Amino acid sequence: METSTTLILKSFNIDPDNLLAPGRGRLLIASPYLEDPYFNRSVILLCEHNEDGAFGFVLNRYIDLDLPDLLEKLPHSNSRVSLGGPVENNSLYYVHSLGDAIPGSQHIAGELYLGGDFDIIVEGLKSGSIEQSRVRFFVGYSGWGEQQLESEMEQRSWYVRELAELPLMDTERDDLWSIALQGMGEPFSTLANFPADPKLN
Repeated sequence: METSTTLILKSFNIDPDNLLAPGRGRLLIASPYLEDPYFNRSVILLCEHNEDGAFGFVLNRYIDLDLPDLLEKLPHSNSRVSLGGPVENNSLYYVHSLGDAIPGSQHIAGELYLGGDFDIIVEGLKSGSIEQSRVRFFVGYSGWGEQQLESEMEQRSWYVRELAELPLMDTERDDLWSIALQGMGEPFSTLANFPADPKLN
């Protein structure tokens, strides 16, 4: 069943087809007609996508807690802690751009890596040998079971794009959804200015 927002988009002929399939290291960008309150206008970094499902982290949702509030041994951070998703939101995860300097890291794409030796991360942040801007922390993650994401793609809930030069490690920006769409060119860039509630426009 089509939502009222979907019908409005189609009336303006703004309903572009996806150019890419979801995959590790790509971004999921919520379409304007995704009305789920949790994922509305979210941008998700996909860390894995295979026949069993997918998982990743929401990049543009934050919680009002500092790192020591979550784990005492972590130092104060000037970067915001992200709410990565509704799954296992009592657990802390991290993405970094430190590469093989953190043993056990899993390469996502480009300069982005997932996890690795947590003690090295903690000591590096405490000593200042690791810049805070090179590590992003997430509470919880976003996950999809077998064929679940594919089903949502068929419902036109998400757009997919490459990482490109987006400021993914910058937690101070609140416009990631808009700039991610703008970087995809027309007609996606038109959606970046679409009102949050088109019924009120």
